[in-house]
Amino acid sequence: MDNETFIVVSDVIEYNFCPRFIYFMYCLDIPQHEERRYKVRKGREIHKIREKTNREYLRRRLNVVRKEFDVPLTSRKNHYKGLIDEILFLDDGTAAPMDYKFAEYNEKTFRTHKYQSVLYGELIKENYNIDVKRGYICYTRSNNRVKEILFRDRDIKTALAMINEILKIIQTGFYPKKTKYRMKCIDCCYRNICV
Repeated sequence: MDNETFIVVSDVIEYNFCPRFIYFMYCLDIPQHEERRYKVRKGREIHKIREKTNREYLRRRLNVVRKEFDVPLTSRKNHYKGLIDEILFLDDGTAAPMDYKFAEYNEKTFRTHKYQSVLYGELIKENYNIDVKRGYICYTRSNNRVKEILFRDRDIKTALAMINEILKIIQTGFYPKKTKYRMKCIDCCYRNICV
């Protein structure tokens, strides 16, 4: 494995949408131009607003005693990095990532959100040498509803396996199978070149 290759946590979201995203972005160097998509632009606006408001607010209901904002972390061990919206330090001596999503909560946590949170948790654990048992997602389109995600060992193993699969695609030029969910292809920026 190339020790200088690092992916970003958002690549796991793309990989979960369709593994071929990674191939088109990294192997063929074809950008997806995500900045043109409405939800991406709106999500970035939400993050800018969040940076300026309630910076001192600690979520007492979650037993937060301290927090850090927009923390860039890298895992040298697992070859990935990410920018965590907030790291919450809890009164039980653990920490948890808090991620803000421009999305509605519909009684289920998306797979992509769960694995993103798990990987952020692993980054916190590695860099702060602190136990991380859970993560939180704030759904801004559902009146800032916060949902807890408990981190199970199998979720951590699955998330780290995805990192390795992504690195394999990038480093070997492997052309993966496309998603089995054809509805995703309708809104895909690569649908005209994907065969």
